[in-house]
Amino acid sequence: MQFALFYRPFAFGLLAAGVPAWAQPATHLPEVQVHGPRDAALGEADSASEGAAERASFQARPKLRPGDIVEAVPGVVATQHSGDGKANQYFLRGFNLDHGTDFAVTVDGMPVNMPTHGHGQGFADLNFLIPELVSGVRYRKGPYFADSGDFSLAGSASMDYVSALPAPFAEATVGANGFRRLLAAGSRTVNDDSTWLGAIELEGNDGPWSAPEHLRKVNAVLRYAQGTPVRGFSVTGMAYQSRWNATDQIPERLIDSGELSRWGTLNPTDGGSTRRLSLSGQWFDHGPTGQTRISAYAIDYRFALFSDFTYFLNNPVQGDQFEQTDRRRVYGAQASHRMPNRIAGRDGLLTLGAQWRGDRIAEVGLYATAARERLATVRDDAVSQDLLSLYAQQLVYFSPRWRGYAGLRGDLLRYRVRGREAIYGAANSGSGHDALASPQAGLAFALAPAHELYLNLGTGFHSNDVRGATIQTDPATGLPADRVHALVRGVGSEIGWRHQRGEDLTLTAALWQLRLGSELVYVGDAGATEPGRASQRRGVEATLRWRANARWRLEADAALSRARFRGEPPEGEGNHVDNAAERVLAVGATYTAGPWTASLRVRHMGPRALDTLGSVYSRSSTVLNFGARYAVNRQLTLGLDVFNLAGRKGYDIEYLYASCTAGEVARGDCGGGIEGRHVHPMEPRSARVSVRWSFE
Repeated sequence: MQFALFYRPFAFGLLAAGVPAWAQPATHLPEVQVHGPRDAALGEADSASEGAAERASFQARPKLRPGDIVEAVPGVVATQHSGDGKANQYFLRGFNLDHGTDFAVTVDGMPVNMPTHGHGQGFADLNFLIPELVSGVRYRKGPYFADSGDFSLAGSASMDYVSALPAPFAEATVGANGFRRLLAAGSRTVNDDSTWLGAIELEGNDGPWSAPEHLRKVNAVLRYAQGTPVRGFSVTGMAYQSRWNATDQIPERLIDSGELSRWGTLNPTDGGSTRRLSLSGQWFDHGPTGQTRISAYAIDYRFALFSDFTYFLNNPVQGDQFEQTDRRRVYGAQASHRMPNRIAGRDGLLTLGAQWRGDRIAEVGLYATAARERLATVRDDAVSQDLLSLYAQQLVYFSPRWRGYAGLRGDLLRYRVRGREAIYGAANSGSGHDALASPQAGLAFALAPAHELYLNLGTGFHSNDVRGATIQTDPATGLPADRVHALVRGVGSEIGWRHQRGEDLTLTAALWQLRLGSELVYVGDAGATEPGRASQRRGVEATLRWRANARWRLEADAALSRARFRGEPPEGEGNHVDNAAERVLAVGATYTAGPWTASLRVRHMGPRALDTLGSVYSRSSTVLNFGARYAVNRQLTLGLDVFNLAGRKGYDIEYLYASCTAGEVARGDCGGGIEGRHVHPMEPRSARVSVRWSFE
């Protein structure tokens, strides 16, 4: 059996107080589920922008890559600007989140984002995820909740694996451009309350690129769960390894001149490898006096990436390729307890929690390379950092229609950097600490049986790469470098509305704003994120979830935002936040009838300013995907996924910066580099077919 566990508010004595049924929070204990979490509901939700994507909904969608599952979060876009072994590029609420700078992701209670990462702060690689095992996607947006920590300023997504499957199965998938995948998974229940689950995945892909990607991926999961919906525990082991060649972004000027194909590369030796091993455990107890949950995890992580974004601009002889490395072990634990209480004669719910994460980074490095051979060391550091967090949040039911909460979170970050680079390593070493207190509050009003209004405000934070907190000298130039704060505060607020008519129709709308003390900006020609100026965003979002009848389910999301730096811009710059996505629209339909299930989804991302002046904009991109499954019988299911059904020739990502190719060097055309768009195309129309056999 599968245990899908939710935290629901307790309500004692509310019936006696005359609270109508539609305004009461749920009082029953979590129950055994097979479909994952339900969406946020009236009387339970704390904001208009939180919710959960139901398993049936996101499993029906075709997914080009595992990380595409985060698009189940309204307003999120997941793209890719390099090989499929690298983390997705994420966009949300006017952010170019790079690989996860302000979007916190957890899987089975383990954080995915990596602080002080070799490629970019907050790097969130979801390629170890097996989408078929995900029970649900819970999401929140904004810094409004005390239990949300680092990287969650724009939002967060939490995913869990199922503890059991209806039947063991094996599935084989083949597709265009050498795609092949084999997945086998199954579970077995022993003595009614103990379940073993295992899965193994093998995948290869060459992609449409002129230099084949040669992706090779191995992935495995083993879980043991024991208990009842009231009390139990689980232990999960995961192992993932991948290697690939990468086609990074290329100058659009070469495509326009015919010198390079859209699918071409200027450095066929780009690529990388990664490994992730983890062991995690969770224990829960849901009794009449409260709910307790304790979890712990250990992760062993390896990463090496070879990139070349400027070609021969900085080194006209050997080229500009560089290697970024990361070797670390991550340890963590968290505990929370929720209990009913009374405040001034009003019923309430008190949540207390503690979290600890320790990263022991044996190597986080940057090296100049040529054809994957190291030429020089730019940075080579060993880093130790610990983030300790305590939080409390009190929910109070003021009246049959009014409820509200207030929370407080405290975070303490301690870090030590030991530089090993020969020239500047000692100067850039050091240790320190930083701390923040973050208050939050929210208010909900039941306007009518099917309508609620929300007001939320709070502060949160993201961490910076702690090497920036100890740096004194830029190792690339030898010039003095400015240090940054290790923790950066953000302040946000939101007003929202939710309408629900039974379980068939949900409408939400939210008007929000967020101010950051320092923006994490992706630098295209360096392939990394850097702390930038203070910024402000504001926007509006709306979602629709409608089960029209037994066969049709419709979904629609719209997100409009405006992102700007604050203050007087430096000379020659403006206040646009480059590559901030300010318009995202998505519409999808799922049809289920008898043995047929079909899904059609279109996603549109509007143009983005590519420089701070707003003088150059990217093109908008629209992609239409289709998926269908046909159950021949209880054992055999056939599948078809078609990606980019309309055959659009858009770009997954565009950057504006200067570069120089070998040919331009030979012709003497470079000078200080040629500034222009650098693009990575979305994949062309392609199809994948699958065959699944269930061993029932």
